[in-house]
Amino acid sequence: MKRMDVMDVPDKNWYVVHVRARHEFKVLCLLTNAGIDVFLATIERLRRWKDRNKLVSFPLFPGYLFVHIHRMPKEILFVSKLSGVVGFLGMVAGEPESVPEEQISSLKRLAEFKIKADPYPYLKEGQRVRIKRGPLAGVEGILDKKTGQHVLVLSVDILQRGISVKVDSSDVESV
Repeated sequence: MKRMDVMDVPDKNWYVVHVRARHEFKVLCLLTNAGIDVFLATIERLRRWKDRNKLVSFPLFPGYLFVHIHRMPKEILFVSKLSGVVGFLGMVAGEPESVPEEQISSLKRLAEFKIKADPYPYLKEGQRVRIKRGPLAGVEGILDKKTGQHVLVLSVDILQRGISVKVDSSDVESV
């Protein structure tokens, strides 16, 4: 039996995992308990009941979460076999397509600063810009207009989805 050297282990990449409807948090717990680096982009919405109001977290991309694993059949199979997992998104030649690190970093920055964000249609075309100042300095996305205001659209190519954040057009620069 061949022993794997450290040099034989590929770098970790981010991948999109498609999960059953309303199973995002369950799969998040299973992956976390298994020691796998996982990211679920969420937004908080105020929900009203008869007796109270409460902030509730919802997945920003319903049905999807991101895992940071090696591109090894053993790890891919482990994640694929978890309860609630449908499979990986973007399978090419039996292997999942990775998500660029910059896209995950941008989503994590939004989550870290609890910036108000809304789901936004995926945009393939448009001007790519970078935020120059403020808590999102360095974040890149596509500048667009929505009801007379400028918004920065952060896209996740493999999901063909994006989210929008209101920005002052003077805070952006062309990439």
